[in-house]
Amino acid sequence: MAHKFHIPVLGLGYSIDTPLKVARYGISSVISIVDDELIERMREYHSQKNNIDFEPINKSVDDFRAKRITAYLNLVEEIVYDQFAKLKNEPFEPGSDICRYFEMLPEDSQLKQGYDLMMEYPDNVRKTIFQAILREQMTTGAIDVNIMAKVDKMNYAADGASLGEENTDALAALRGFANSNLRSSVILSAGMNPRLYSYIETFSDFYPDEAGNLKKKIILKVSDFRSAFIQAKFLAKKGLWVSEFRVESGLNCGGHAFATEGYLLGPILEEFKTRREEMYNELLSSYQLALLTKGISLEKKPSQRISAQGGIGTAEENRFFLDHYNLDATGWGSPFLLVPEATNVDKITLKQLTGASDDDFYISNASPLGILFNNFKSSSINTQRLERITKGRPGSPCTKKYLCTNTEFTETPICTASREYQNLKIKQLATQDLAEDEYSAQYDSITEKICLCEGLCSAVYIKLDISKPKENKAVSICPGPNLAYFNRIYSLDEMVKHIYGAIDLLDRVNRPHVFIKELNLYIDYLKTDLQKHLQDLNDKKRKSLNNFKTQLQQGINYYKELVNELPDKTPDFIQKWFSELMQSENALNHIAI
Repeated sequence: MAHKFHIPVLGLGYSIDTPLKVARYGISSVISIVDDELIERMREYHSQKNNIDFEPINKSVDDFRAKRITAYLNLVEEIVYDQFAKLKNEPFEPGSDICRYFEMLPEDSQLKQGYDLMMEYPDNVRKTIFQAILREQMTTGAIDVNIMAKVDKMNYAADGASLGEENTDALAALRGFANSNLRSSVILSAGMNPRLYSYIETFSDFYPDEAGNLKKKIILKVSDFRSAFIQAKFLAKKGLWVSEFRVESGLNCGGHAFATEGYLLGPILEEFKTRREEMYNELLSSYQLALLTKGISLEKKPSQRISAQGGIGTAEENRFFLDHYNLDATGWGSPFLLVPEATNVDKITLKQLTGASDDDFYISNASPLGILFNNFKSSSINTQRLERITKGRPGSPCTKKYLCTNTEFTETPICTASREYQNLKIKQLATQDLAEDEYSAQYDSITEKICLCEGLCSAVYIKLDISKPKENKAVSICPGPNLAYFNRIYSLDEMVKHIYGAIDLLDRVNRPHVFIKELNLYIDYLKTDLQKHLQDLNDKKRKSLNNFKTQLQQGINYYKELVNELPDKTPDFIQKWFSELMQSENALNHIAI
């Protein structure tokens, strides 16, 4: 791969067409394939923009969800292929896209070094030959897709009959990817879904061809070693290989946050580093055996990458992750929300983000899935939520129904952010004999939920001016807390050069190290969790909280030793490191369980 970083999935709409903006420069990115309506509208938009015939796939068409996804992914690949072909044929002249491709590469890239050398050559036949060699070695960035494994509701026909397990949201999305022309990866996130994982087994593109290559690959987004190993074993026994483990910080990330049981990113990556070979060998053994039962012989050993993402903010941190933990790549998500060339953020939200402070980014219970959600206080959807409460009409109209999981009041699942659910839940709350403060707390908990199905798509519709007349234009955005330290709009070149250390966008910004920031997020999480259970703290929960606290202390001990491994240690850095660690340790010690 040309680059050592990727742009992870950013909500539903923020990275829905990012490959069309960055893939030709060799930068890999990820598309969410949850929302087929968004995907169909983006297919229409980009077809028209590129003078390509557009045939709509209506909801009356059999298997429309999967077919929409397949058609969009094929379109994206077609456009990227054309973009890249044009770029490769450009002359090597200052300001050209082909020069931009090479100039954004890391300095230690052989391709970049070859380009720099070629540019010094006099104009002659040797230079032309050199240029031809460089063109041949260029590659596009991957067009990967993301499926939240547990966003997998059943779907029903107009008469109420179930459409069957193969037409659940996640399985239909997988089928859409599997039937596409892409040679890329599906990133499975949000935990294990055995039904989905077993369904992968039915598609030939996930098995090695005669040369041992995989047309479609599997990437697991995970937050700890144990769950990664368990999921990969499950897949290996089916003859399915995990080509990459994408390790994400439990809390110091964008989007949904899956808190570990106190395990911090540093110790987690250390375990991946020390047990990488052991895991590979065990998985390979199961994989080979499973392939044999399917009549497939493995011609060559498959590769397996490990990457990390969540809160990385400086070139120094980036280099340390790659070098110390022997990672193959890192992920940079939230900072790219401030790069209009790469992502879809409307002008108003973009301006709000550039002026935001640390306090504007927080972990909330706003997601209807009941999973922690990184949130932005000034988002227009939060303003709309409060206005609806003031008017006595909390909740949102539920139109897309992707997150309908609750059957507390209805036989058919409904969404906890919906007006229907919140109305029923508040009526139930009124029948209970609760003290005023308890009622208020429970009321706030009910009405905190927001509509993500529409909110995470609104920005792209607004930016591209394709909103429908009566469509809700309130924007939900879910950056990681790391975005607080980036305070203006950046070009793609600036952000890439920042990642590789050619420039420093955070010069003189007072920002804690990525590991310290995550540690403090976990300490705050522990405090909140303890406070929530003070009235009903049973032995089981007390033990769980104590284990959580113990893991955090072990993480602190690990970081005390790790400082010796950090590069470019100055006395000021070491003093700051230990001072911040001691503050965190004191805060942890003051939590009495």
